[in-house]
Amino acid sequence: MELSDLRIFRAVVDEGGITRAAEKLLRVQSSVTTRIKRLEEDLDTPLFLRQGKKLHLTPAGHTLLDYAKRLQALADETRTAVQDPRPRGVFSLGAMESTAAVRLPLPLSEYYRRFPEVDLQLRTGNPTQLATAILAGEIEAALVAEPVAEGRFEHITAFEEDLIMVARKDHPPIGETGPLPPTIIAFEQGCPHRKRLETWYEQRGDMPRHTIQLSSYHAMLGCVVVGMGVALIPGSVLDTFPQNHLLSRHEPPAGLNKAATLLIWRKDAISPKIGALIDVLADHGQSHIRDGRSSSAT
Repeated sequence: MELSDLRIFRAVVDEGGITRAAEKLLRVQSSVTTRIKRLEEDLDTPLFLRQGKKLHLTPAGHTLLDYAKRLQALADETRTAVQDPRPRGVFSLGAMESTAAVRLPLPLSEYYRRFPEVDLQLRTGNPTQLATAILAGEIEAALVAEPVAEGRFEHITAFEEDLIMVARKDHPPIGETGPLPPTIIAFEQGCPHRKRLETWYEQRGDMPRHTIQLSSYHAMLGCVVVGMGVALIPGSVLDTFPQNHLLSRHEPPAGLNKAATLLIWRKDAISPKIGALIDVLADHGQSHIRDGRSSSAT
């Protein structure tokens, strides 16, 4: 069953017969008759009672007429929405857990205020999971830590993060020399901050003997406070931890102490909703975004 079949069906109903429907649709009568017969065969039920030259709807025909009106109205609404340059409809956005908790509340509140016709839905995950979700069409865009696959995504830099290694309060300095702590606390594989922490160990010719894998930064920090291990945390997250006075902070080496959070979307698939989010992020103190948009999103 196609929308064109439903249009022909409605024309026959509205015009009271095949002949007038064909004239209205600028079709030959045989074409209209064939399409109605095909529709009846597809639905496996008669739609009209034929009494001489007159056609009367069967009960199934009355049911179909109601659905045909609703489906055509929805199709018209869909066409308008697709062609409308204003942000509207469902916007499925992905973000890393730390970004969703710390960076997004104010920008998303502003987004809701500016664009009430957008139904914004948020999904959290690690960068690999979110990138896969974009390619699968499950979400439109995501905020992830670099790097990204340049050939598959467009992006702008949304936030710059300072990364800090945290340990218990009385932990000795962690620097360029001396042993590294034997236990790290991190997210699952795929987390870029975990990769940076592991890279630090590799650069020192060492490796963690144990990895405690958790799904919450505050849970990680709680474990660090009691001395279970060390963690590499965005400074913006650390500033929200109420017991951060119980932690010691240690600077990672250059190259591992900074991380950019990127807003990414499928190549050549920017939408008004994504463009609106870029503008909101730019208005919330990310002055570099507008310049990045002109080079990366065009």
